[in-house]
Amino acid sequence: MVSIHDPIHGTIEVTPGEIALIDSRPFQRLRHIKQLGFSELAFPGATHTRYAHSLGAMQMATRMVDRVLEALHLSADDAARIRQTARLALLFHDLGHPPMSHVSERVMPPVGNLNLGPWLGNDDPKRQATHEDYTVKLLIDSELTPLIEEKFGAIGVTGARLAGLVMGRHPPGDTGAYCAEHEGVTVDLLPLLNQIVSSEMDADRMDYLRRDAYYCGVSYGHFDHVWLTSSLTAVEHEGALAMALRHKGVWAFENFLLARYHMFLSVYYHHTALCFDHLLGRFYDGGEYELPGDAEGYLRTDDADLWVALRKSKSPWADMITRRRPYRLLLETHESGGDKEGCALDDKLTDAGIDFFRVRKRAVLSKYFKKRERAFPLLVLEPEVHRISRIEDYTPLYRRFDDELEVSRVFCEPSRIAEARKMLGR
Repeated sequence: MVSIHDPIHGTIEVTPGEIALIDSRPFQRLRHIKQLGFSELAFPGATHTRYAHSLGAMQMATRMVDRVLEALHLSADDAARIRQTARLALLFHDLGHPPMSHVSERVMPPVGNLNLGPWLGNDDPKRQATHEDYTVKLLIDSELTPLIEEKFGAIGVTGARLAGLVMGRHPPGDTGAYCAEHEGVTVDLLPLLNQIVSSEMDADRMDYLRRDAYYCGVSYGHFDHVWLTSSLTAVEHEGALAMALRHKGVWAFENFLLARYHMFLSVYYHHTALCFDHLLGRFYDGGEYELPGDAEGYLRTDDADLWVALRKSKSPWADMITRRRPYRLLLETHESGGDKEGCALDDKLTDAGIDFFRVRKRAVLSKYFKKRERAFPLLVLEPEVHRISRIEDYTPLYRRFDDELEVSRVFCEPSRIAEARKMLGR
């Protein structure tokens, strides 16, 4: 075993086989992509990368899968395969992120350009690719693919099976990818494993909330992760195995959910980062920077590559970004349930010939609660009374935060900020 020292998790233990994958070009690329994009312009410490986050997500996935496997009593071989699959799926879940993260998805090509073959299914090849599509591409069609096979193929772990778990579906033609023997019956563990990768309480956010709070120097993202993960188990629900939380851990889950909500309001939706995201989008609209569809070309793109393009560009938007001369924040409003007063200010600014833009973001306690018919639920187990409940039915927290909170901001050109403020009577 090799030890990696991490400020969030302490010591992260990795095997020699995992080190070989960590040292690969596709994963090392994540060293050069910041986790929070432009947020470091508001929070100077927020220079941490998707590389470090991915290692931390793997560590959290390990703690979670170890707890649920205790309840399943799988054979040693099945347990080792499932555990390794979960670890590597979280290690690689962010492989496809573009420079400066989500805002750069707007310059991704049509998904058909990635040549994903049967992975595309009935999807429209003309739709714009996402970072998830690129994650699949790098797992099934890059130099990483044969390396995964070499190191872990003998126990049934492949790039395709990792891609399937990241996407929450079986790999094409491989319906037994996540099956194991449970109490003498072959069961599909995909729903359970998918909850560890992407759900109401997944390993991804279990790491990034604490990591982002630490590096931003704020306290909102902290929660009792030890008690929360130690309260996990697995139960049968509607004919499948699902992740469950013992009822004594629900208060820690509520704290976790609120931590995410408050981190969005205080960090992820900070006006400085959102302003620069918009400016970068305007630079992209000029067509000077595009992301390639092939794996080799994509591996050469990272934050440094983008910054070189920005510094070489004659675009005024690139100049604003590189010189840190953004548009100025004119007005910020918070509305529960949306902006109900309209945008009369927009008309005034337009009539005055003042260039401006408005950015709206909606903060919601849970992105899964309103999709309860489609999302596999997190369950609450009360063993003393032999009862299993859906988490949203057990805690009233969802009802209290049912409305979306819309954060609306108006930014205007810096040279006319004083004139614009007079329109507000300020």
